[in-house]
Amino acid sequence: MAEQLEKMVTQGHIDIGQKLPTEGNLCEMFGVSRTVIREAITQLKSLGLVETKRGVGTTVVRNVLAETFYAHTINPTAIEDILHILELRLVVEASAAEFAALRRDDEDMVRLESSLNAFHEARAQHKLARKEDYDFHLSIAIASKNPFIQSFYEQFNKNIIPRTKIINANIDPVASDTYLRRVEDEHVEIFEAIKAQNGEAARAAMHQHLFRAFHLYEKYKKNQSFD
Repeated sequence: MAEQLEKMVTQGHIDIGQKLPTEGNLCEMFGVSRTVIREAITQLKSLGLVETKRGVGTTVVRNVLAETFYAHTINPTAIEDILHILELRLVVEASAAEFAALRRDDEDMVRLESSLNAFHEARAQHKLARKEDYDFHLSIAIASKNPFIQSFYEQFNKNIIPRTKIINANIDPVASDTYLRRVEDEHVEIFEAIKAQNGEAARAAMHQHLFRAFHLYEKYKKNQSFD
């Protein structure tokens, strides 16, 4: 469903500045429920293609994916592993972020802010921030107060971060900096939702963060390219 809507936008069937059809019309067009339509629109938002404003509707803001990638090529086995792990993370971590927002304490916030700052410092030093990325997500798992979620994250260690499966020789350093700036912005959004104890916003921010990555790697698998 999301892929069909994406094609409508990227292939120019709906122009930039034009609103998507109403939920009711989309339901009739695709023969699906409103829930399915809403999930598809959420995914388009995470890809930077549309924005939704109360009282206005959902408007197309660009017709190409707002995406920068940092790798020239990825081993086929690695791409399969990355997609399988991201599928699992989408299920577990969206809930973990929601639980963290509802259950976190002051110690959790100190740990989260420290990991967020460490990511920023690593990126500023032009590092790939693999460990710092892992530490941020682990901090959320800890803040969820669910020992099984924490254990799930710890068993993978930093190998759960896709960048650990890509060798440095295949990485474009300039594109990497741009990519990591966006990752950092998404981490900040997740952090702020947890800080505000807004479970729904934390879940949505985490889902968008991980879905954007999943969509990009899935595109690579289909095309063997990020173009």
